Amino acid sequence: MPQAVYHFPRGFLWGAATAAHQVEGGNTNNNWSAWEAQPGHIKQGHRSGLACDWWGGRWKEDLDRAAETGQNAHRFSVEWSRVQPTPDHWDEHAIDYYREILRGMVSRGITPLVTLHHFTDPLWLMEQGGWENDETPGRFARFVEKVVEAFKEYATLWTTINEPNVYFYFGYVDGVFPPGKKDLKAAFHVLLNLVRGHTLAYRAIHTIQPEARVGFALNYRSFVPQTAWSPLDKFQARLRFSAYNESFSNALLTGHVRLPGHAARLRDAIGTQDYFGLNYYTRDLVAFDLRCPRQLFARSSYPPGAALSETGFLANVPAGLFEALRWARRFEVPIIITENGWEDSDDTNRPRYLVEHLHQVWRAVNYTWPIKGYFHWSLVDNFEWERGWTQRFGLWGLDVDTQARIRRPSVDLYAAICRENGISSEMVARYAPQALPLLFPE
Repeated sequence: MPQAVYHFPRGFLWGAATAAHQVEGGNTNNNWSAWEAQPGHIKQGHRSGLACDWWGGRWKEDLDRAAETGQNAHRFSVEWSRVQPTPDHWDEHAIDYYREILRGMVSRGITPLVTLHHFTDPLWLMEQGGWENDETPGRFARFVEKVVEAFKEYATLWTTINEPNVYFYFGYVDGVFPPGKKDLKAAFHVLLNLVRGHTLAYRAIHTIQPEARVGFALNYRSFVPQTAWSPLDKFQARLRFSAYNESFSNALLTGHVRLPGHAARLRDAIGTQDYFGLNYYTRDLVAFDLRCPRQLFARSSYPPGAALSETGFLANVPAGLFEALRWARRFEVPIIITENGWEDSDDTNRPRYLVEHLHQVWRAVNYTWPIKGYFHWSLVDNFEWERGWTQRFGLWGLDVDTQARIRRPSVDLYAAICRENGISSEMVARYAPQALPLLFPE
């Protein structure tokens, strides 16, 4: 068949994403380093350890790899505990090091997207109650002011908080993130303070840098009723969608913050986003089940027939990304896909996942929806939080013991997409032939 191409708009951001604790190595002054040290918290007892050794300088070669393969943007985060190791001290050496990384991105033709909070908090902050303490939003805003003032020469794209819904849910409801609580009242209070922190940070950034574009990154989970006609399944799917996807995001649209049995009004939050950051990975089927009282009488499963990732953590449901983009339009700001990826150490199914999801992005672009960029998770294998090193999301693989990088076939596929600013039938036929009949039917 003749070559066909799905083109993306000129200036589209193509990149990959990382996070400080997951790649830097040697972070010992935050809540996750303490969490990892306690038995039973991380799969197989793994520790982040040296991670990808970015603090030792290996960010240079990884950014070289990104630039050489056509990426024009990179999302990374600044570790709060490095910049402010104690309440009354700023580490200027750490600030200079981050400035060097940013300078390195710009010199390579890479646009930085800087995340200011990506799950980790300084130990001193947690000793003061963390995000349960009503003083924390103000402390976060002061950290943001320090960082933005230091880095404004190199960055104008900012993510205040990564996945606030994951932070409060896994830390304060499910208990698999620090501090390991299962307390809905505490979770709601943390949620309120995260909204306050974002709001203060948004205003602080714009005071320092009026031209800045500021948003947050939502972990969007697609929840659909297992049985379409079942009122109970539909109710449970809607309940989960609202609590997980809308609890934080709606505050920036309406000023209302809600969780089951809890509600508050934060008018100052309205309109505090210049773009919507969207992290999408998979879809859940939700069914009412009396046997699951601890899950509020709901059971989740993956769609039958969907391909599962290596550890069964994700299901490949590309239509969920289109659904997410359609939903995000309600915020009436540009949309950036800040994370999307697939765990696959052998790189067997990642190429298919990548092209099928990017095809959904192209569909959204073709509807003239304001999609401005795509960041693949992740650039290189990294420490995956409570799942440790058991999952491999990187375009490049990582040998944790030797720090060797392993070039996976998806590197060349993504490079071709970045350079073409599109997806061609030739690329799909070469790297993901299973997807060819779907994306390019004859």
